[in-house]
Formats: sequence, C-alpha cells, structure tokens
Amino acid sequence: MDPQAIDQTLRDFVRDSRFVQEGAVVTDLDGTAVHEFEQRIVIPDVVSHSLKRLRDHGRPVILNSLRFPLNVIRTFGREWYAISNAPLPLVSLNGGLMGRLVETREGEIAFEEIRAYPLTAAELDEVLVGIQGLVDGGIDDLVLFYYPRDWTQGELIWTPSPEKVGEIRAKYLSATRIISSPVGALRNDLHAQEICMIFLLINAEEDRLMAYQHAKRSSFVTHGGIDKLSGLEALAGQLGLDLAQAVGAGDTPMDSFLKGVGLAVHVGDLALEYKGLTATVKVRDSRELGGLFTRLAILLEGGLR
Repeated sequence: MDPQAIDQTLRDFVRDSRFVQEGAVVTDLDGTAVHEFEQRIVIPDVVSHSLKRLRDHGRPVILNSLRFPLNVIRTFGREWYAISNAPLPLVSLNGGLMGRLVETREGEIAFEEIRAYPLTAAELDEVLVGIQGLVDGGIDDLVLFYYPRDWTQGELIWTPSPEKVGEIRAKYLSATRIISSPVGALRNDLHAQEICMIFLLINAEEDRLMAYQHAKRSSFVTHGGIDKLSGLEALAGQLGLDLAQAVGAGDTPMDSFLKGVGLAVHVGDLALEYKGLTATVKVRDSRELGGLFTRLAILLEGGLR
C-alpha cells in the first residue's frame, strides 16, 4: 500500500477517533511484529523502538499470539517487557489464556493470569474420541500439543508412538515434556488439569484420512467461541479499553481480532478478510509495520499535520 495513503489513513484515524486519549496497539507476534533471522526469532529495532515510543505517550501495547506464555517469556520476554517497563498485557493460546508479563522481585519475567477459558470435559472427550479412532485405524503418526492453564508447565506433547519421542524432542525444542502412552493415559492426564488449548498434528496420507470425516492434518481446539478476538475483548474489558479506538496488526486468518479494532493493519502477502471497524491498511513485513508505528507515534507528537 502506498505510504502516502497509509499516512492519510493514520491521520484520519487519529483525528476522528479517541486513539490519542484512549487508544491501544494490539499486535500478533510471528510474521507480524517479529521475524526469524539466522534461526532466531527477533524483534526488528524499528518495531521495538516505535512501540516503546507509543507506550511512552501512554498508549498501551498488547500482544495477541498463539504462543504460550512460557515460550514468549523464554524467547523474547525481556525484550518485550523493556518496551513498556511495566506489566505487558498478553492474549495467548488463541484467546484461551490472558494476563500480563510482569517482573518479579528477583528480576525475572513471569506471567500473571487475568482470565482463562479452559476446555470443558466434553470438549476434551470429543478430541480424545477422534484420537482413539485414528489410533485404532492404524494412524499413529500424530502429535498432540496441549497447554495447561498452569503456565509454568509450558508445552506438553503426546504421541502414541514411543519410537518417535526422540525425533519429536529434537524437532520441538520449545516443549517442556514429550509423552508417549496409550490414549487412556492421555485421557487421564488431560482431565486431571485445566487445558486452555490443544493442537493436533497428523502426518498421514490424504486417502487414509478420508476415512475419518472430522480428521484434519492440523487443528487448534479452544473452548467453544474462544479465539483471538474474544480473548482480546475479554482482556480489554478487564483493562477498561475501547477496542474501537485501538490499532491492531496481524498476518493470518487466525488473527480474528483485526475485525474488532478501529484500525486494522494487514502484514504480509495473505489477503485477509478481516477489516477494521474504521479503516484497514496493508504493509509488506514487520519492518514496514515498524515504520507505520513510527508514523503513528509522530502523529501523537503533533507531526504530519
């Protein structure tokens, strides 16, 4: 999108909304505000500096990600916290768990829950019935990721195939624990705690999957009606924010929260259906997003009039 058109849209939004007084900035992480460089996930300086600039002007920054809190903390929690030097709101696990990144007395970054939407027993059983059917049908090349409400447990992975544990451990370095057991033992583990999100990944030929009408190669499961939008709405309600005055940035169809903010920013090549309540703009990558945030900060300082 032409930079001049983006500038005009930003000017119109700042002029016609209450962003200056009540607005916030909501951003997805992977593919939006961060990118991978030399096998490391990094926040471009232009993004971190511009977000800090906006935060210095009193505009809250909210992270909205599929990532689980422990992963956000371990990968770039300190860097993100430095943007605000104050508790940093986080919507994680596709809206299933919301809270703040906070600094402990020991100087570590931790997660403080504000609200959670665990799956019900019936929702867990629906997933388990599908898994049992796949395993009984001879499809054992599947991996189940599950994320407890207790954020300190991080990411747990289950497979029905003991021989694949080593391979999975080498591939998914973010996992806290890799488990291989019968489906019955998995059922007991899931029901023994509150689970906020499940991700099922199946590596099987399409013709074998066709026998299982509800089997998808990959699927995210959260409590009914919960996604990035509903999670953000719940968090905004707790924080007293009006999303119509907010700017939101995302890059995939998972970023449903874009249709709940005043100004939506689409990042990357995908054509997203979500439109902002007031306006929508498009940028190519995280660096261009940082440039947009910089222009927004300049507007707050009275520039670009």
